[in-house]
Amino acid sequence: MTSSSGSESMAGSETQTSATLEAMRVWLLGSFRVSVGPRTLEESQWHLKKAAALVKLLALSPAHHLHREQLMDLLWPGLGKKAASNNLRYALHGARRTLASDPGMGSRYLASEDESLVLCPQGSIWVDTDAFEEAAITARHSRNPAAYQVAIHLYAGELLPDERYEEWAESRRQELRNVFVSLLMELARLYEERGEYEAGIEALQSAVSEEPTYEEAHAGLMRLYTLSGRQGEALAYYEHLQEVLSERLGTQPGRFTRRLRDEIMAGIFP
Repeated sequence: MTSSSGSESMAGSETQTSATLEAMRVWLLGSFRVSVGPRTLEESQWHLKKAAALVKLLALSPAHHLHREQLMDLLWPGLGKKAASNNLRYALHGARRTLASDPGMGSRYLASEDESLVLCPQGSIWVDTDAFEEAAITARHSRNPAAYQVAIHLYAGELLPDERYEEWAESRRQELRNVFVSLLMELARLYEERGEYEAGIEALQSAVSEEPTYEEAHAGLMRLYTLSGRQGEALAYYEHLQEVLSERLGTQPGRFTRRLRDEIMAGIFP
């Protein structure tokens, strides 16, 4: 009888702890910050850089879960296993203390599972990169400009700009940037099909701002400016593209873009 009562008491305690686990939100696009319930932690509040990097890596990982050895290899490449393990233990302690003042709660937001670490396994977690990619899939299925705008709005800037020289961030940064630019190009095509040329121009200008040497976006602007009766601006964009490609890549516009320029100048496009 006593044993049963003790078990019920422990179960009640676990339920109570779980109920007080507040939702976690992680932003990685444009800047890094984490919120735990109403409390927001900016980049400057992470006293240990590697503690913040640990949370960033887990937030970027599938299911927000990584094996300890993977984390050690990514955070301390080339360091001996014992030293890296000690560093990971120290970073983990620092991350838990930053996420929650109560050490017991910190280990629930950043938990150990077998030989892995996982973010918020028993609570609610939202990560902006996940939301962005899910919104991109929704937009492409719907082919609705409003759905594209939702996805584009979620891309607040490039991934982790303060981790510019970290190899573990670079490939993911480029991957997400490519998704963003592709969404802008697709949205511009949708607007062009609808005859909404000004909205298409705005989308393509954002694409050019993100990728200044992206020739297809420049060609799209030339086409839309011409369709909206602004041939002079279309030809000015060709000149701008020519300058950008020459200065940055040492190349010239391709033959399709040159042909488009010639057609606009001759007045035979569209």
